[in-house]
Amino acid sequence: MYIKVTVAAGVNKEKFVEKKKGYFDAWVKEEAERNMANTRVIELVAEHYQIPKNKVRIINGHTHRSKLLTIDIEGE
Repeated sequence: MYIKVTVAAGVNKEKFVEKKKGYFDAWVKEEAERNMANTRVIELVAEHYQIPKNKVRIINGHTHRSKLLTIDIEGE
């Protein structure tokens, strides 16, 4: 399954909101350096879908605000 996430890094209050099916907005406290914000986005997605972190991968947008992620959900 693919999802798109738009990320705002370095904010004071974290938030993870689904705009519509498969499209999310994420605000993370971590800065966009040394892969810290990407790691936190993966954690938030895994938490949302209640799956392990190793089932979520960023496949496009590692250095951009807009990211395309793939999720390995059993049965899909």
